[in-house]
Amino acid sequence: MIEKNVLADFCGKVSEPIIDATAYVHPLAAVIGNVTLGQNVMVSPGAAVRGDEGQPLFVGDNSNVQDGVVIHALETEMNGQPIEKNMVEVDGNKYAVYVGKRVSMAHQVQVHGPAVVMDDTFVGMQVLVFKSRVGKQCVIEPGCILMGVNVADGRYVPAGSVIRTQQQADELPEVTADYPFKDLNKGVVHVNTALAKGYLAAKNA
Repeated sequence: MIEKNVLADFCGKVSEPIIDATAYVHPLAAVIGNVTLGQNVMVSPGAAVRGDEGQPLFVGDNSNVQDGVVIHALETEMNGQPIEKNMVEVDGNKYAVYVGKRVSMAHQVQVHGPAVVMDDTFVGMQVLVFKSRVGKQCVIEPGCILMGVNVADGRYVPAGSVIRTQQQADELPEVTADYPFKDLNKGVVHVNTALAKGYLAAKNA
C-alpha cells in the first residue's frame, strides 16, 4: 500500500511518497506520506514506513526494509512550527529518519526518529534504534536497543546489548578483520537488491 498522509496539527502538508522506479514495495507493505525511497530499495511484506507524524523519512539507494520493519518518528512540527529536537541533520538537510545507502534493516527492526543510520550498516533482527545516530559500516547484532546515543563508524554492538549512555557507545568494539560478521551486510544487500529487481520484472511482465 502506497498512500498520502492526512492533515493534522502535527502535519500541515499532504505528501505522497517519492519512490524511485527501481524500488519495489510489496503489496503487503505500507509506505505513507513524506517518504523518499531511493534506487533498488526493497520493502518486504509487513513493513511500515510511515511519514505521517515525524517527517520526512529517507531510505537511500540499495537499502532494504525487511519483513515487519517499522520506520516512524516523533512529530517534527506542531501548528506549523518545527520541533527541532525531533529532527536530525545529514548533509545540510533535516529529516525525522535518515537511512543511508546499502543499509540492511533485518526482520522486525524498529528505526524510530529522530534517528540516523549511515551507509553500509547492518541492523539485525528485532533491534530498536531511537533518538540515536549510527555511523557507517557498523553491525548491530540482533536484539539490541540503542537509545539516545551516537555510534561511531565501524563499530559493532553485541547481540542483546542495551546502549543508553554515550560512554557505553564509545566503548563499543571496532569491526576488525577477524570479526565474523564484517562482510554480512554485503551479502544481504546483494540478495535484496536482486529481489527488488526480480519482483519488479515479474510485476511488469
